[in-house]
Amino acid sequence: MTTVELNPFPSRSVFLGVDVGTGSARAGLFDESGKLLGSSSSPIQIWKDGDCVEQSSTDIWHAVCAAVKSACSLANVSDVEVKGIGFAATCSLVAVDAEGSPVTVSWSGDSRRNIIVWMDHRAVKQAERINSFNSPVLQYCGGGVSPEMEPPKLLWVKENLQESWSMVYKWMDLSDWLSYRATGDDTRSLCTTVCKWTYLGHAHMQQMTEKVSRDMEACGWDDEFWEEIGLGDLVDGHHSKIGRSVAFPGHPLGNGLTATAAKELGLLAGTPVGTSLIDAHAGGVGVMESKSDSDSLKKESDVDTLCTRMVLVCGTSTCHMAVSRENCLFLACGGLSAMVPEYWLTEGGQSATGALLDHIIENHVASPRLANQAASQKVSVFKLLNNILKSMAQEDTSSPFVAALTSDMHILPDFHGNRSPVADPNSKGVVFGMTLDTSEKQLALLYLATVQGIAYGTRHIVEHCNAHGHKIDTLLACGGLSKNPLFIQEHADIVGCPIILPRESESVLLGAAILGAVAAKSYPSLHDAMKALNAAGQVVHPSSDPKVKKYHDAKYRIFRDLYEQQLCHRSIIAQALA
Repeated sequence: MTTVELNPFPSRSVFLGVDVGTGSARAGLFDESGKLLGSSSSPIQIWKDGDCVEQSSTDIWHAVCAAVKSACSLANVSDVEVKGIGFAATCSLVAVDAEGSPVTVSWSGDSRRNIIVWMDHRAVKQAERINSFNSPVLQYCGGGVSPEMEPPKLLWVKENLQESWSMVYKWMDLSDWLSYRATGDDTRSLCTTVCKWTYLGHAHMQQMTEKVSRDMEACGWDDEFWEEIGLGDLVDGHHSKIGRSVAFPGHPLGNGLTATAAKELGLLAGTPVGTSLIDAHAGGVGVMESKSDSDSLKKESDVDTLCTRMVLVCGTSTCHMAVSRENCLFLACGGLSAMVPEYWLTEGGQSATGALLDHIIENHVASPRLANQAASQKVSVFKLLNNILKSMAQEDTSSPFVAALTSDMHILPDFHGNRSPVADPNSKGVVFGMTLDTSEKQLALLYLATVQGIAYGTRHIVEHCNAHGHKIDTLLACGGLSKNPLFIQEHADIVGCPIILPRESESVLLGAAILGAVAAKSYPSLHDAMKALNAAGQVVHPSSDPKVKKYHDAKYRIFRDLYEQQLCHRSIIAQALA
């Protein structure tokens, strides 16, 4: 009798996602059902000086390697089990020379500081000048570029740091640089180039045929635009400095991990690596196909459910993403195949949400006392504030529900400008209803009013989307703020839509891992991988109390009026100083 010795450790397919955010690099490992096996993070350095915010690609790569090794150890995943890798990152601008070494983008001259971070607003004047040309490409970024996009930042460097400008061999979005550092292939992503560089995704798609590789000569650059704004030298060499080749997210790059990168990451050389995504868009890929029970009951003949959804990726800032079969662009940026192939992406956003809540809390006189209480109770400051608000609502007979506690307090959350839908980087935050009270309860009210202001901003974006061709009736939320039940419930009540939360809380890491799964040919397309690996968790519904809706409708009118008043005040002062 012949016996067959079974392998006690059957091979499994694991997909690795890497996400570089504003403050840390994170790595997560997922199985073939989209379940998180383990994750880890490593902090990254950041320099802030007024409007200038900078980072180091060398520091970031070291943090990525540390996070990947730690995640593999914690999840007990071996190098041979990792079948594919994907990178996601903030839409920050990286400068390297011909050797791949950092080139400074800093007034300081510090060569380590070779990244202009996404939130950097040094190029406001350059953005205004670019927009004054009214180039046709601007219709695909809401009628004008934001100072957070790459063309204004590039123009700023050319005008202010000529030596650096002459030294730079490649300008790259951070997520593209990560995949380049891993593979040696500098193919750019349709996501980064379309959303942040004015690359025309529809022009790219029009030249594609079944016989043409998806890794093709970049054909979506508008050379006249670059020459008109004073950056014609970036057109030279078939756009080699900004992207000679552009591909779908998840397209396999080069020959996979180089031997050097594999050694640094603790993985196998040749492991497939997919073309990258911006971090928020990776969140979209990680949640957008999450189906609730009501979704599963819809028939195939019904409207494409993907086109009735908006994803909120809620972290330091919030990105709002919706897809459609037709062009519905009017917001900050977007384009064809920028996130999901063959769907138009419409992207809106709020430049400061998590960062704004931190700012409001940390700059209040009661903040140290609150932090001490939270530490002693071993809960987050947010949970402590949520509990304070519940107690206040129970004690205050004039407030029929928690949200009504802010009846005298209204906030316009544009502390870092307005990205969408008015696209006004000069907009300022407004706090209406302050008193001399410095108690923890007053801070709780300020926190609640800020959460509501952020949610009213989301409602404004959703309404604007639906007025321009979208049919959004469901929200999906991921990111750090989505773990705050008050934040999610206020959004559901204010926008009037159910909010689906993902089964796996690390949606951005899952979206990045999906890129690796597609690069490894485990799925025929990005959309197929999303359907297989996305999964819904809790669904939060709007309050059924009509008084809640009536209250928020009233506060929303005040919210909209706060911006209109600001425009009026701006005009009065401008006339006085003329």
